Amino acid sequence: MKLKLTTALTACALILSTNIALADVAKSEKQAKGATELRQSTFTLIRANMGTLGGMAKGKIPFDAKIVERNATRIHQLSFMIADYTKTDTSGFKVKSDALPKVWTERAAFEKRIDDLTVASEKLVKMSTSGDEAAIKTAIGGVGKTCGGCHDDFKKD
Repeated sequence: MKLKLTTALTACALILSTNIALADVAKSEKQAKGATELRQSTFTLIRANMGTLGGMAKGKIPFDAKIVERNATRIHQLSFMIADYTKTDTSGFKVKSDALPKVWTERAAFEKRIDDLTVASEKLVKMSTSGDEAAIKTAIGGVGKTCGGCHDDFKKD
């Protein structure tokens, strides 16, 4: 009796874990398009906030610590959403996307890049109130490097 119960529980666990793994693959073109739109929206917001910071770091627009703090906070918050909005594998459908299949096939490496952005943006948030413009610009560069590193590995040219 104990062996049958163990076998039944193991089978149930296997079925559940298989269903959980399959839940991250888009099941229709409509779902793939929706997931792609959410994913791209997240990155569009990150880019919008990072563009201003990059301009400040390069001296192309006036430096404003309050804007740095605001944009860095937004990027930091958005970094927590990336894993959620990239979990649905859309590579099996013809959706307009620059995401490489490696986003899903090399998930641990991709999530490491997300963590790098979270850490770098948190550092920038903390640095933004320091009053040290040079250090803030260096921290902006750190966030930019995490973005570029991820693009190099997981985004089409």
